[in-house]
Amino acid sequence: MAWLDRVDDQVDVLTKARALQEVSRSAEAYAILDRVLRTTRDTHTRADALVQRLSTLINLGRTAEYTRAIEEASGAVRDLAEPYLHGHLNALAALAAHHQGALDRCVTHLVKAARALGAVADPDRDTAWGWHDLAMAYSYLSFHGYALGAIERARQLGTAAAIPEETFAAPGIRLRNAVALDHTGDSDGCLRVLRDVAGDLDRFVTAGRAARLRPSSLAAYGYAAARRAALGDGVPDSGDSAPDRLLGHGADSARARDMRQLGQVCLAIADGRPIEAVSRLETVHVAVETLGAAESARLRSLALGRAGDHAGAHRADRLAFRLAAQRHDRLRDVYIDGIAARIDHEEMRREAARFEGEALTDPLTGLPNRRRLERYIAAVVARGERVVLGVCDLDGFKAVNTRHGHHSGDLVLQRVAGVINRVMRRGDFVARYGGDEFVVVLPGAEMTEATEVAHRIDAAVRAEDWESLVPGTPVGVSIGLSQVSAAGPGQRDALGAAFEAADREMLRAKARPRSA
Repeated sequence: MAWLDRVDDQVDVLTKARALQEVSRSAEAYAILDRVLRTTRDTHTRADALVQRLSTLINLGRTAEYTRAIEEASGAVRDLAEPYLHGHLNALAALAAHHQGALDRCVTHLVKAARALGAVADPDRDTAWGWHDLAMAYSYLSFHGYALGAIERARQLGTAAAIPEETFAAPGIRLRNAVALDHTGDSDGCLRVLRDVAGDLDRFVTAGRAARLRPSSLAAYGYAAARRAALGDGVPDSGDSAPDRLLGHGADSARARDMRQLGQVCLAIADGRPIEAVSRLETVHVAVETLGAAESARLRSLALGRAGDHAGAHRADRLAFRLAAQRHDRLRDVYIDGIAARIDHEEMRREAARFEGEALTDPLTGLPNRRRLERYIAAVVARGERVVLGVCDLDGFKAVNTRHGHHSGDLVLQRVAGVINRVMRRGDFVARYGGDEFVVVLPGAEMTEATEVAHRIDAAVRAEDWESLVPGTPVGVSIGLSQVSAAGPGQRDALGAAFEAADREMLRAKARPRSA
């Protein structure tokens, strides 16, 4: 049974909204979906409308609304046992996270989307569109091999559902692959891919199927042709395949608007108007997701080279290369952090397994929980070792939950757990005590050394990029320290007194004004 067969209310309206998005009329689709959400009480209808509405916001580039839209769609989909819906939502959430610069969340959503879409028992045209959106997310993140695999899966499912081949032509995927090659110095490779893209368009035109291409695809074909021209490759300058004509398509797609602006820069370079091209670049504002952060710098290099300013062209080329390299560095960091988190989690899992029959690990953060913390401190103090306790309470966490919801709050707690772990000394102990409170245990530390550790925690939390994760709600931490100074029969009282003292110090820290 296909997904829409499970929907009982306003199926025709939901189908119409899909059709509007397919032809890049997302603003109209958004208005229709908004009416559905105001009138329906059917859980399946509401879930579908919320997922579709997120898609329209991404198409329109309304970045400020992504977080709330994801939160609402996730809440509606959470209890529905429908792999397609979970897969499509995660594919869209990956796109949104990428546009917001949150690469770790983006990669997480990509994995979840691929697994969910792969688990659909009876794939249909909606599943095909889910794979299409997943392919777009892969492509924007420069995972070009994964993108090509996902779009091929979309084409296979689309063919089975009688969707025309050209609907999933997806020239933008290969276009991003091509310009990525040029950004790193492989202009010949870039031209080879761009010529292949042009060959596909010629095939559709010859077969009389070009009119059935999606408007956003036509814009991508137009930019591919304009980019070839900027690199000195001859392209048609008249007829339906002319770059300027193709660039006029795209309706209300934000990505198509970006390609239209940069496409005019390319055509100015190709037509021997490099100064105009440079002037256009000064006023163009495009999302880095469309064609990569390095594209504007690379076009500036081409324009300055045509104008005879070879020193300026060289500087712009170096900037383009650095921007492309930064992208790869950020992706590398995401994977390194992910591998480190898995290793840490596995080590904690093995250690926790030593305590039979008891749950000693916090399931959200993977840190030891309160019970394990108390056992650890008791064991250290019983051995007569000196211990400093640090109580860490998050600042701004209530605002995160109020503004962005508890899902975002959970992400903040997970990231704070990782940040604290990262700056601790070897042999220190970190636990989640409950809520937004963490406790650190510093065996063998003097208060001076413990204070330095507290400063490192505070600085690391403040330095984290909270704006990309929970926009508008900065997160900080207040820390109180206390020393445990007893062993033997009075141990429990000493622990309690130390916790109370650290808690009082934390509250004093929270009350003190912070420097900007």
